[in-house]
Amino acid sequence: MTARKLFGTDGIRGTANLHPVTPEVAFRLGRAAGFLIRGNSDVRPRFVIGRDTRLSGEMLEAALLAGLNSIGADVLLAGVIPTPGVACLVRELKSDGGIVISASHNPAEDNGLKIFGGDGYKLDDALEQRLEVLILTPEIDEERALGEAIGTASLISDAIERYAALAKASVPGMSLHGLKITVDCANGASFVSTPKVLKDLGGTLAVFHGTPDGMNINRECGSTYPEEISRLVKETGAQIGISHDGDADRLVLADEQGEVVDGDEILAMTALDALKHGTLSGETLVATVMSNFGLDESVAAAGGKVLRTAVGDRHVVEAMRKGNFSIGGEQSGHLIFRDHGTTGDGLLAALQVLRIMTESGKPLSELRRCLKKYPQAQRNLRVKSKPPLDSLSQVSALISETEKALSGKGRVLLRYSGTEPKVRLLIEGSDEKVINLAADTIAKALAVAIGE
Repeated sequence: MTARKLFGTDGIRGTANLHPVTPEVAFRLGRAAGFLIRGNSDVRPRFVIGRDTRLSGEMLEAALLAGLNSIGADVLLAGVIPTPGVACLVRELKSDGGIVISASHNPAEDNGLKIFGGDGYKLDDALEQRLEVLILTPEIDEERALGEAIGTASLISDAIERYAALAKASVPGMSLHGLKITVDCANGASFVSTPKVLKDLGGTLAVFHGTPDGMNINRECGSTYPEEISRLVKETGAQIGISHDGDADRLVLADEQGEVVDGDEILAMTALDALKHGTLSGETLVATVMSNFGLDESVAAAGGKVLRTAVGDRHVVEAMRKGNFSIGGEQSGHLIFRDHGTTGDGLLAALQVLRIMTESGKPLSELRRCLKKYPQAQRNLRVKSKPPLDSLSQVSALISETEKALSGKGRVLLRYSGTEPKVRLLIEGSDEKVINLAADTIAKALAVAIGE
C-alpha cells in the first residue's frame, strides 16, 4: 500500500488550521466521503457529524458540512458528543457514515478527523487509502450537486439522549443508588453524557473538569493525567473514580483508595466476569502487544486465552470482527464491548465495571486483584523526526543487550506514536530496578539520536 500523506493510525490529526487539519482538507474530505459512499447510486448519502469541545471544532465542522452538501450528501449534526456516540447514532439513524472532529487525548491546539462507515466501524485501510487519493487529486473536482440535488443539514436535537439511552440499555436493571462516583470529564465531549447516564442510574456524583471553554480540553486532567482522578477520589471519598479523555473513547479508573486502575485491569475484570457467565465469545480476549503479560496468565487460569494485535484500537477491532470476539482493548483505556458498541467507549466500559461491582458487592480494590502484573517501565519521548528505528544503531545495540539480560523472561517494545511526534518505549520483566535502569539508558540514547 502507498505511503500515506494524510491518514495516521486514527484518522487525520495534527495542529488545527495547519495542514493537514485545515478547512480546505476538511472540505475535500467531505466531498470525497460523500462521493465514495454514493458511488454510482442516485440515492442521497447521509452522514452524522459530531465533535468534541475544541475551539477549532466549529470551523472544521462548517468546512465538512459544505463539502458533503456540495457533493449531494445530507448531514445530521450531533454537536458536541463523544466519539462512540457518533458510531451509535450512525447505526441507529441508519446513516451511510459518520465523521468525528476530535484529536482525542491530544492538547487543545490539535484536532482531527476520523471516519465511520454505515456499520459504525472505522473505515478499513483500503477505504481510507481511496479517500486519501480522492482528497489529494482532482478526480472529483467536477462532481457538483446542482439545484435540489444539493445536500441539506439538520440538527439531531436529542443526540445526547439517544446515546445515553443506548448506553443504559447495555446494563439493564442496574441501579447505582448508594454508590458515590467521582468523574473527570477532561473538559471534553463527555461533560454532559457521562454525568447524565450515571445520575439517571441513581449514582451520587462529584463531577470535575466538566466546564469546557474550547481550550482547556485534556489540560492537566482526564485519562492521560491519571494522578488527577486519584487525587479527586481521595478528596471526595468516592467508591470509584471515572476518567475519560477528550472524546471519551478511553477510560481510566481509580479505586476507593485512590489507586489508578488501567485498561489491562479493566480487561481482566470484564473478561473474567464474561468467562464466569459464559459470555466471552470464543473464550478469547483481544489485547495489543503493549498489554501486560499478567493478563494472559489471569485469563488462561480461568480457561480463556488472549489474542494479541498490533498497537491501536483499530487493530483490536479488526481482530475482534474477524474472530467474532466480544471483548478487547488496550492498556491505555480504549475498551471495546462488541455486544454493545463498535468502537472504544469509555462510558460503556465504566458501566460494565460498575455492573460487576454492584452484582458482586465487592469494592474495586478487591476486583482489580484478579490481575497480577509483571513490572513495566514505560518512557515517552518527543522526537524531531521518525527515521526507521532499526537505523538507530546505538539504540538497537542497547535493546539487544537488554533483551539478552532479560533471558526470555521479559520483552522490549519500541514504536513511534501514530498520532503524535513521540516514540514510545516499554520494557517488561520480573525485576523492576533492572527494567527501569534499561529504560532510562535506552531513552537517553533515543534523546541523543532523535529527541527534540
